[in-house]
Amino acid sequence: MKKTLQYIALIIFISFNSFIGFSQITYAEEDKNAGGATGFIYEIKKPENQKQDIGYFDLRMNPDQKQTVQIILKNPTDQEITVEVSLNGAKTNMNGVIEYGPTNLKKDASLKYDFTDIVKAPEKVTIPAQSEKNLDIAIAMPQASIDGKIVGGIQLKKADTKEEKEKQKGANVVNKYAYVIAMVLTENDTEVQPNLELNKVYAGQANYRNVVYTDLSNVEANFLDNLSIETQIMSEKNDEVIYETKKASMRMAPNSNMTFPTSMDGEKMVAGKYRAHILATSGDRKWEWTEDFEITNEEADKFNRSDLGLVQEKGINWVVIVGIAVGIFALILIVFFIIRAIRKNSEKTRKNEQRKNRQVNKK
Repeated sequence: MKKTLQYIALIIFISFNSFIGFSQITYAEEDKNAGGATGFIYEIKKPENQKQDIGYFDLRMNPDQKQTVQIILKNPTDQEITVEVSLNGAKTNMNGVIEYGPTNLKKDASLKYDFTDIVKAPEKVTIPAQSEKNLDIAIAMPQASIDGKIVGGIQLKKADTKEEKEKQKGANVVNKYAYVIAMVLTENDTEVQPNLELNKVYAGQANYRNVVYTDLSNVEANFLDNLSIETQIMSEKNDEVIYETKKASMRMAPNSNMTFPTSMDGEKMVAGKYRAHILATSGDRKWEWTEDFEITNEEADKFNRSDLGLVQEKGINWVVIVGIAVGIFALILIVFFIIRAIRKNSEKTRKNEQRKNRQVNKK
């Protein structure tokens, strides 16, 4: 009976843990000697046109210039490793943080020269044990002269081995580490003033919570630093502020888009016509807009159904209930068959012992 309970406990543990599981990429600090988590070490070979003595590429280029720069990849381990290389244009996330790695963020309409069209590199580099290899990064500048900055990032991540992939299949959380090295390309010192434009205001969700998004673009080829945004959402009928958000110390990449969220504070989304007041500042520069927008019945219903903060207000979620019931039923069946198999085995063993005893007694 004790073994039976152990089997049941094991089945329950496996079943419940199979419902959850995810992987996440953690970006390693830009210390070229901190290769423990990533499995390899990198070193930037700084060319003569490197502008500053810093830990990323800041290159002064010319129109139509072709150049190959290098990153030295070092493998200090006793096993061959493969490094996956990803090139990405710089974008701005909804928190006002610049992303240099892979992301699903959209390109801004103002982006004329995409980093990934100008910079090329192999997708993978294999490094023998206790060896190093050069990663060649080819740059081909546009023929026309440009003012401002072209910005992107080079992500370096160790590829998983077959053994590591097998281990990850049963893991709930898989941490993967990567380096991201920024690259900034300029042709001159002409000062380009960043400039904000409002695209639209609309209802949406951030992390399964109802929000109102303010869609903004930095339409110039320069960083927008020290950005503060304050939003107020009001009914179209009066000036009473329903929702508001303020955030400071943000930054936008050149020619990038940001969808800034205004939280609905866990409240139910209500269809209707609204007005948004947006104030953005950077240093002594200021942008201000008032924008009307509408939340339709379809949008309100859709977002309210998926807002995790409104679960209690929604009542019983029959989809979840049915799913749990099916899972419990399946678990009961598994336990039932395990117990039956154990009992059959015990009964068979008991009968065999009785048969042996009878044979012994006859002798």
